[in-house]
Amino acid sequence: MIIQFEGVYKRSQVWCNSHYLGRWANGYTAFMFDISDMVNTGDLENVIAVKVNHEDLADSRWYTGSGITKKVLLDITEKVHIEDYSTRFEVVKVEGNIAEVIVKASVKNEDKHPRKVILKQQLIDAENNTVMEASNTFEIESGDKRDIVLNEKISNPKLWSVECPYLYSLNTTILEENKIMDSETDKVGIRTFCFDSDLGFSLNGVSMKLKGVCVHEDGGCVGVAVPKSLWRRRLEKLKEMGCNAIRMSHNPHSQELYDLCDEMGFLVIDEIFDEWEGPKNKWSKGHNVYPPKHQGYYEDFHEWHEKDIESFILINRNRPSIILWSIGNEIDYPNDPYCHPSFKLMTGNNDANKPSVERQFNINRPNAERLAVIAKKLIKIVKRLDKTRPVTIAVAFPELSSNLGYFDEFDVIGYNYKEEFYEQDHKRFPDKAFLGSENGHHLEAWKAVTDHEYISGQFLWTGIDFLGEAHGWPIHASGAGVLTMAGFEKAGYYFRQSLWSDQPMIKILTAKESDLNEVPNWKHYGLMKERWDYQQGELIHVSIFTNMNQVELTLNDKTLPLLKKDSDTGIITCLIPYEAGVLKAEAIDNKMRKCVTDVLNTVEEIEQLDTRIYQTEEEPEFVQIEVQLSDTEGRKVCRDEIEIRALVEGEGRLIGLENGDIADTTPYTENYRSTYHGRLLVMVKKFNPNAKLTLTLEGAKLTKKLEL
Repeated sequence: MIIQFEGVYKRSQVWCNSHYLGRWANGYTAFMFDISDMVNTGDLENVIAVKVNHEDLADSRWYTGSGITKKVLLDITEKVHIEDYSTRFEVVKVEGNIAEVIVKASVKNEDKHPRKVILKQQLIDAENNTVMEASNTFEIESGDKRDIVLNEKISNPKLWSVECPYLYSLNTTILEENKIMDSETDKVGIRTFCFDSDLGFSLNGVSMKLKGVCVHEDGGCVGVAVPKSLWRRRLEKLKEMGCNAIRMSHNPHSQELYDLCDEMGFLVIDEIFDEWEGPKNKWSKGHNVYPPKHQGYYEDFHEWHEKDIESFILINRNRPSIILWSIGNEIDYPNDPYCHPSFKLMTGNNDANKPSVERQFNINRPNAERLAVIAKKLIKIVKRLDKTRPVTIAVAFPELSSNLGYFDEFDVIGYNYKEEFYEQDHKRFPDKAFLGSENGHHLEAWKAVTDHEYISGQFLWTGIDFLGEAHGWPIHASGAGVLTMAGFEKAGYYFRQSLWSDQPMIKILTAKESDLNEVPNWKHYGLMKERWDYQQGELIHVSIFTNMNQVELTLNDKTLPLLKKDSDTGIITCLIPYEAGVLKAEAIDNKMRKCVTDVLNTVEEIEQLDTRIYQTEEEPEFVQIEVQLSDTEGRKVCRDEIEIRALVEGEGRLIGLENGDIADTTPYTENYRSTYHGRLLVMVKKFNPNAKLTLTLEGAKLTKKLEL
């Protein structure tokens, strides 16, 4: 009997019926204990006790949660069983209509006697046809472990890709005299990929760019215990935007998220560490407000890094979505803490208001030459566990670290906000593949990818707003995402869609010109709304996002001059004196012979609450309700906000309310919250999939009842 914890934050200790099992330091990696000898049988009660120690609250820049944040599983097998995480599925090559694969598994005999068994492995396609079957009969001695490796060929394989993420089931079974002793099923995919130092990334032999986003693990009001269907809704929107890749920042995430990446066709950079030996600054009083705190994983690194890497690799190495193992994020961030005498002054990408003394070389800080030594050691551990995927790192200060042997052992180099070094460093390191592991949202950063064939892609910081890494109260989250924490689209979403999507699209957003003049350019996106209701004659800034060639704009059927994109921003903008009525943008592409339109209307007062219910078959007990303020004609109203109260009656409960406003400090435990840009996400959970409940939404004399 094995008990497995997928994630407990952090420094956990576990007991079974008062027997101490052991401890685990990392809050993100999975671990397990054998409880076979401690379990009470019959009618006796069994108690699993878990203690966590999260006294060092300033141990991260983002919200981590505390306690048992992921699933706990109990695995009960016979004494002859498949060793945990031993099943492997490796694609050797695909040529023509034949795929060569290797399937592996390890069998353990914990019985007192030798056993003669059969290990059988079958590959089943999505239509339930057996496309591969192999078996091996052998005798295994008491206390032994037997590793079985089988080389097989599969005819006419259906390849896993971002457009068609086809999955097979790998069934592994141990039999003794036709009795099943143990079995497990892994979802696997057949695909090949390559990072070429000159040609960039290719999947199944087809060259493509990684259009990626970085994500953190929280789900807004649900913290880090995020239901799978919440992630599915978010990923569906990212997919529609044109995104095809996810970077798991900066730690392993929930298994449900990896499952969705496999199922939906997202390529994944899986990442393990944000710190090695040295502590990074933790901003407990606001960004770059000194003095920082220095708690964190570095205190556990020496003792635990190998166990953590093993857990990190073994639990996910069969997944077709994962294409890179990243062993660190910005470990070489300047003066945080590593520095070097070759630079008297070092400034990172987030140091605009950093005190000058913190940017200067300090002989008492760790020497950055140490990074190459640690990197080599970590890469060796990864390669021992999985030779099928390249190893990468997210580099923050290549001006220094590239000169210290830091790059030597890596297969792929990721740059964070350092596009200006792509060209020169491609020449300096001709055998290394490069990509943008963390990038800004501006057009110039994307052109650095499209203009250079050897750059494999980019990963925006970030895909979704996340709790923590905030710039000062009342702001309590990062607003860097293209989606809010409620999973609603922001202006940056539509800009990215205009760059990445293959489907024709157009979107109009507006704001008062006077409002935009009062804030820096990078804050403009946050003020843009889907609205056309201002004061008569007021000068309005109109932004149009589209992937089409040209746009015709009309106001109350009066045609305005033909508009084209700004070559520097990739956006169509214009200033129009406000006039009540209908603003319409129509984009035409003569080559594609397609036309798309978007319309903004002058709306009346808020008269109703429109709702859209999001529910999945795999998790029917969890229901998400998108609430939109609208007028009598059902048109969106986002100029005004109202407070909405949610009441649940029946067989379920309210999980939370999220509006995506990172400055809204209403406690998440309350059953009320204001809308933000006219929208609100309500989450409820049924006590069972067939339960009946009533959700009542009330606000500003409006009421809506939903039977769920």
